[in-house]
Amino acid sequence: MSDEYSEPGMHHSVAEGEIPTELRAEDQRLKAGSVGVIGVIFLVVTGAAPIAAMLFNGPLAVLGAGWAAPGAFILTLLGLVVFSVAYVQMARRVNAAGGFYTFISHGLGKVLGLAAACTVMFAYVMFACQQQGVSGYWLSTTFDNWFGVSIPGWILVFVAIAITVGISYFEVKITARILGVALCAEVLMLTILGVVILVKGGANGISFAPLNPAKVFDGEANSATAVFGSAAAGIALFGAYFSWTGFEMAPNYAEESKHPARTVGPATYGSVIGVGILYIFVMWMFVEGWGAEHVSHAVALQYGAVPGHALPHEYGSAFYPITDRYVGHWMTIIYEALIITSSFAAGIAFYSTASRYVFSMARENILPGVLGKTRAGAQNPWRASLAVGVVMVVYCTLFILSDSSTLAQLTKTSTYGALMGVFALLAIQAICCIAIIWFFWKEATDGFHWWKTVIAPIIGCAAMIFGCQQMLANLGALAGGEPLFVRLIPWVSLAIFSFGFVVALYWRANRKDRYEAIGRFVDVNVEGDLSVEGETAVASAR
Repeated sequence: MSDEYSEPGMHHSVAEGEIPTELRAEDQRLKAGSVGVIGVIFLVVTGAAPIAAMLFNGPLAVLGAGWAAPGAFILTLLGLVVFSVAYVQMARRVNAAGGFYTFISHGLGKVLGLAAACTVMFAYVMFACQQQGVSGYWLSTTFDNWFGVSIPGWILVFVAIAITVGISYFEVKITARILGVALCAEVLMLTILGVVILVKGGANGISFAPLNPAKVFDGEANSATAVFGSAAAGIALFGAYFSWTGFEMAPNYAEESKHPARTVGPATYGSVIGVGILYIFVMWMFVEGWGAEHVSHAVALQYGAVPGHALPHEYGSAFYPITDRYVGHWMTIIYEALIITSSFAAGIAFYSTASRYVFSMARENILPGVLGKTRAGAQNPWRASLAVGVVMVVYCTLFILSDSSTLAQLTKTSTYGALMGVFALLAIQAICCIAIIWFFWKEATDGFHWWKTVIAPIIGCAAMIFGCQQMLANLGALAGGEPLFVRLIPWVSLAIFSFGFVVALYWRANRKDRYEAIGRFVDVNVEGDLSVEGETAVASAR
């Protein structure tokens, strides 16, 4: 295939003549111009769900790094910012609902592209599934605190699934508004708590020691070993990285945004840096609010991990006692309400992204074409969304049959799925970095830049590989044991990647039409959109 360049004012699909006619049908396009920069930022940041990230992932980081948990968030932020430099450069050249796999297929070829497609789709389906366990847990504990009504968490998991599927059936613009309201309230409440703790001086005065990233790797110094029996930097880094999961969603909404190239950069950097500063500040104040010598013990009480403790857990979240202490019980009530809306927001965002991955591959005949159809009028991927909903029901049912306790919805249904998804996504992001380097070195040479397309992706790749290594080294500690599901985490990801790889090879030899479609449904609309910083809009088909 030859490369195609867009002329100003023209709108067409890259290498359109080689994409099967049925792939260009109107009912296989997402609704263009349905969200602007703010809408995409809301969709991206709510995937991280700030309060859910702090109340769920924050204590996890403390489990691994004790009072040095804020340092883990600093390390993660630095790695993701560098990764984003290269990621945004690629997103300005190639935009489609497929995200990572589209980038990899253009950079390293269709075989690795399809392997990445299967893996990324799997990761986001895992995120969508595990988030239902989070929602069920918080619904149950909050209702118990408010009304004294003990509703089993597993029942509320299915309620969460029903609400998520129902809301996501409507067009993305409506969803963005719903998520935006919840997001503003979350950021405000987290900021108020942090500022009050800072002004009051915390439990023992404000210390900058928790902001030292080096202490993340010193379990003896950060008190994690003394309280939990061991320390694992991998746990802290997992908790921190998972708090940003979804930051790379911006390119997935490029086809639906008003100005794709102008939207991706601000949305990506805004979500990474904006929530990063918030996370670091809140985690720092969380540690200072309890005091460095007490924060690990407080988290242990949340998980019922203190030897001889009679209750399954002392409180729903280790944040609640400090909202009571520093602000008042009224803020605890607001936090209990917002953790519910935040969990739903994250569930909707993950569900929406998983649906778009399924839709994108179905639209290219990688998955059954029936999943690549949009709903008339709204033009959203409703069939792909319903398919993901079915998978969520099956996944949660299997975990509930294994352990139906409310706490298990947080520590097993949610945590195990998150581990599976994070490992797969880290591996694909490492491959994506390599694809970006190769793409600008060989295909889009006019956009080559020593920092943006060489050094940044190399550093980003190294950071992702380090994250994978740390997870593998600490899987048992991360999961509180080594059940079969956890032991299979790296092998399942490898199997799914290999499956996509083999299928692509088969298609290359026997189904040329399907092979040529991999990663090639790319919308290029150049009316000042994709001509950024003097760059020519190029989407190269290998």
